[in-house]
Amino acid sequence: MSGPDRGAFGPGCGPGTSSGLRPRRGGDALGERTAAKGNVLMDDARILRYMSNGDDEPADASEEADAADTAEADEPEATAPTLPDEATEESLTEYLEEIEALLEDAETEADLDDVEALLDDAEDALADADLPEPDEDDEDADDPRGDLEDRIAELREGVEDARGPYAEDVVEAIGTAASTLEDTEWTAEGRGDAADAVETFVDAAAEAVDDAIDADAIETDPDAADADETDEVDADDADDDTDADGETEAGNDENGDDGNDGDGTDDDRIAVLVDALDAVEAGIDGAGLDPDDDAETIAALLEATDALENGLEDAEEWDDLETHEQLRAQGYYDVLGHYKDYPVEWAALKEHEARGNVDMILLALDALQSEFMERHCLEALERMGKRGKTEASLEELLGRAGKRDQFAIRILGKMAAADAVETLLEYVDEDSNPQLQKATFKALGEIGATDAVGPLAEKLTMENDHVRPLAARALGLIGDTRAIDPLADALAEDDSDDVRAAAGWALRQIGTREALEAVAEYADERSFIVQTEAEKAQATLDAAATPA
Repeated sequence: MSGPDRGAFGPGCGPGTSSGLRPRRGGDALGERTAAKGNVLMDDARILRYMSNGDDEPADASEEADAADTAEADEPEATAPTLPDEATEESLTEYLEEIEALLEDAETEADLDDVEALLDDAEDALADADLPEPDEDDEDADDPRGDLEDRIAELREGVEDARGPYAEDVVEAIGTAASTLEDTEWTAEGRGDAADAVETFVDAAAEAVDDAIDADAIETDPDAADADETDEVDADDADDDTDADGETEAGNDENGDDGNDGDGTDDDRIAVLVDALDAVEAGIDGAGLDPDDDAETIAALLEATDALENGLEDAEEWDDLETHEQLRAQGYYDVLGHYKDYPVEWAALKEHEARGNVDMILLALDALQSEFMERHCLEALERMGKRGKTEASLEELLGRAGKRDQFAIRILGKMAAADAVETLLEYVDEDSNPQLQKATFKALGEIGATDAVGPLAEKLTMENDHVRPLAARALGLIGDTRAIDPLADALAEDDSDDVRAAAGWALRQIGTREALEAVAEYADERSFIVQTEAEKAQATLDAAATPA
């Protein structure tokens, strides 16, 4: 509410001259406003007391009230500082001191607007002032212009600090709280504490802005998401279980319950709390709170948002738990019976691998940061191969493969993960990292990546004769007939028997007559390993030619 009328600053004080000044935000501003309001109420009470006192005539009370009004009218009006005719360091310093005094007395937004206008005048005068410049060679030289500019900047900061609070500050705080609710992974206990904090805030906000917010109409129980989900499931079941004649089909009980509990997810429960905050925010937006007239209401709302923030800060989240507590809360140790392996996390990991619990293996990989457990988690996924391929495991392994993690690349090959081809193709030409190439070539072969045929065929002529065999074998695993000619060339011309044998093996995997004949002609080869591949190819051709 506005305080008592103090009068305008006086002529020439700039736009927005005002009365009913409100104290600055911070300190005892609210108390000063309440005291000012209390003085007015005491004056009113004094008049009423005189009017109701049987020993005094009403006329006497009226005369005293008139005398008080006359005395107040005789008080001198506060006048705005006068901009000096000659802008010197001394005159501008005195001018800014007078502005500072007005800032200290400012009680309304209009008062602060007046102060800001005076600072604009001071800044213009300073810009036009002929002041001595400091000696550039003397670090300790006086700089009157710089000192005055700093003083103006300091007073402007004081104006900004004195403004508000505003309803927008409350809305912003509510938005921050909603983001905290959505972005935090809460424990079950923490979610309950967060719900209590939201419920308390809704009640406090409704009390502060009683006409704009109806606390009873705002749902703050996160378990309401479970009830809503159950209602939807029951409605769907009722539609599905009723035939054309309107009779309930057999197979469900008389209530139409098919056993679906309809539990809402954690996200659904948090959404209930966020919706409650959104409802309060909308009510405050629509209340049209004025920073002067509704200062006490806004202060109460900010106090409520502070309590909400503290409540959410104190609520338990997953990151607050120790690692073993997180694992226990999510059921990681539930598979353990009698075990001999130590640590117990490893024993549980083996059981989860046997049961195909990929999500629990990923949980351990994320939560247990030791190199020992990381290696065993990845080895478990590698042994599981395609059984371990899920959306979550692919996301984890692709992220690692994107960082050139060879272990992850090997696992993606075992999973035959086609999603990895695009990333792996980028490593085919990494001639400076042969170990990465070896893992990549093998994975592309196991995946059966036909897009890799051309890039791999080009690697049959690379210099490193330890990597060329891997390129040949990868082409054989892919089995694309486009690789026959480059493999046949490698078989015929490569200087390395290992490369030639790998090319022969790859041609046998492709298995067409053309591929087998290209190998079989080396049956008399001097190299035993090449000769062996040729003999196997010839045997396959002979078997195909023999009638069944």
